[in-house]
Amino acid sequence: MFLSLIMMIGTTLAIAVEPTLVGPTTIEATFPVRVSRLNAVAQLMRVRVDFKNAKFLNRADRLDFWNESYPNQRCVAIVEARSNEYLLLRVPEYVSCVKNVHLTTGSFLKFWGQDLENNLKTAHELVEVLLKKRMAMLAKKRRHERDLEAHVERVEIINKRYEVLRQKLEAEWQRELAAQEEDRSNSLVAFKAAETRLNEVESKLESYRIHDSNFTVDRWSLDPDLYIHK
Repeated sequence: MFLSLIMMIGTTLAIAVEPTLVGPTTIEATFPVRVSRLNAVAQLMRVRVDFKNAKFLNRADRLDFWNESYPNQRCVAIVEARSNEYLLLRVPEYVSCVKNVHLTTGSFLKFWGQDLENNLKTAHELVEVLLKKRMAMLAKKRRHERDLEAHVERVEIINKRYEVLRQKLEAEWQRELAAQEEDRSNSLVAFKAAETRLNEVESKLESYRIHDSNFTVDRWSLDPDLYIHK
């Protein structure tokens, strides 16, 4: 009987876990489950989970679980597979867990895992790095956003400047055209005046022209064969 008592104490000590210092990550790594199916032969347990951090669980991760009615009696389970709603776990000390944790279909259990806690710590560190990177990228994005907003103002300023230059150039263009038109008008007046004086000179030349011969040549004075002057 004494030997049996020693064996029972030994079994109890084998599955008992010293309370872990509770920190934020420990709380995050603790989650409730509902046992949905047991397979004693394969020492498997399927549990339903509603735990968003379950995505940080990997195959072969170790999990400790217990019944809230007996928080100091804990068992070990190994993650075999994971889906969105279920975990498939292998329970090495299946018989002891059934007895000491009252493991049965429908049982409500609590789970915690050091591997999960370590994964969560790593995730926290990664999140801090990503937050810093996001802050830097947001600052860069805002800088480019301000550049884009300033682009519209710069375009308006450039349009106004070149509109003024266009107006000045167009005014100068019109002045040059007006000057050319004035030069054309002056040249036309001078041309008309010169043409008039030329006509007057031509008229006077015609009036004062001296003819070389005073005889009128008619067809009777031409050679009848050669039609030239005799």
